[in-house]
Amino acid sequence: MKDFRSKLMSNPQTITGYAAGAFAAPTGEAIPVIDPATGTTVAVLHESDGAEVDTAVAAARDAFRAGPWAGASVADRQRALHAIHDAILEHAEELAALETLNTGIPFIQTKNIHLPRAAQNFRFFAEFINQDGGEVFTQEPGYMSLVTYEPIGVCALIGPWNMPLGLTAMKMAGALAFGNTCVVKPSEITPLTLARLFEIIDAKGILPPGVINLVNGRGHVTGEALSAHPDIDMVSFTGGTETGARILGALAKGIKGGAMELGGKSPSIVFADADIERALDGAMLGSFMNNGQMCLAGSRLFVHEQVADEFIAAFTTRTKALRVGDPFDPATEIGPMINAAQVARVASYVESGLGQGATLLAGGGQIESDGFFIEPTVMQSNSNALAICQEEIFAPFATIQTFSDEDEVIARANDSAFGLVGYVWTADLERALRLSRRLATGTVLVNTPIMRDLRTGFGGVRQSGLGREGAKGSRAMFTEMKSTIIALERPALPRMGTGN
Repeated sequence: MKDFRSKLMSNPQTITGYAAGAFAAPTGEAIPVIDPATGTTVAVLHESDGAEVDTAVAAARDAFRAGPWAGASVADRQRALHAIHDAILEHAEELAALETLNTGIPFIQTKNIHLPRAAQNFRFFAEFINQDGGEVFTQEPGYMSLVTYEPIGVCALIGPWNMPLGLTAMKMAGALAFGNTCVVKPSEITPLTLARLFEIIDAKGILPPGVINLVNGRGHVTGEALSAHPDIDMVSFTGGTETGARILGALAKGIKGGAMELGGKSPSIVFADADIERALDGAMLGSFMNNGQMCLAGSRLFVHEQVADEFIAAFTTRTKALRVGDPFDPATEIGPMINAAQVARVASYVESGLGQGATLLAGGGQIESDGFFIEPTVMQSNSNALAICQEEIFAPFATIQTFSDEDEVIARANDSAFGLVGYVWTADLERALRLSRRLATGTVLVNTPIMRDLRTGFGGVRQSGLGREGAKGSRAMFTEMKSTIIALERPALPRMGTGN
């Protein structure tokens, strides 16, 4: 893998857009793509301007309205989705290496978790549409009411920088499965894996021209041109809450829909009756997996006072023992932050926490390196009101609070602008079900970290987003529900204008 990195450092890739089955010429503003572990340029992205966005959207519109995808059968769509699934697995080692090089996420995670999940997204939706169907209602005497789901049209799919292939693949698989065409925009920070996936799909001829299109660039240039485009029918976005709000504002002008998977500050509640070793394992993964840079991180820990001393001591010891280093090293557990701005952001929150009375238990410093490495950090707080407990830090940074009873911890867990995931660690099934009802989150995970079942919906409430991804959630996102009502016999209608 060191040879892989050296090759790109000596000969950086050129990243351009893709529309109507052809890659664009490298004409837009050149933006360096950085390996966060070394701080070196490994690719140059050429930004898509408004004209290039117009070309990509027009290609998607033509393919949706008149191209072969418009009349593709379920079997046709299944074949394409299965082919993309197989292509990802065929190139899994290369794609995982690109993901690690671009994001700094340890290779052991991108290879064993991210790539299989990216492929599984396409296989899952291929299988789902083969079993999915409409609905028939006959409760009204003399009538049959049919409900069908039709593709919404041209979808703008805007992916995040922290898990670019896996999370954007979910959007692509869902949009294509239900018969839509799409324009994909990865983050300008992490475009490598999606650019390579488009090359692979193109080389294999899996999809007709215009069905998938790619634009690249910064949010205020390419992102705004795409989300405000009059010929886009919906936007699916994963990223920060502020950006999501701007996209919704642009969509409102056109009375269009958007699905938003946004930020999180998820509580992880450890009760005294929990399996402490299991809860420790889960809390470590929930706080530090993916370098801590994930929206569903369970890094706002609440520990019952009866087990607090034991749990906090063990959690702090294990945090200090985390192996930080080159993400291609098999022993590495924590790689670099995505860029220097994230390093500075973590430092500002450490300073803020100390200034507001929190106690630094572990980490808190920057690691001297050419890359963007920090020490995994734990701070204990006596108040949920501190910025470190309220704001999404997006780093290997956990906060710990103690609690004494259920009502108290529910009130504090729900005292947040976010509502993505809640984690509960307890041996009491009744308590687990009770907390599932009481936690104001889109998902509740009991005695397990970071689990997503594609049959269920995933998404948040409040500032964590709108809509759900997953089987029926993605169907709601990428289709329009149509009702067709048929009279089965001559209805007794008033005959207006006859004098009767």
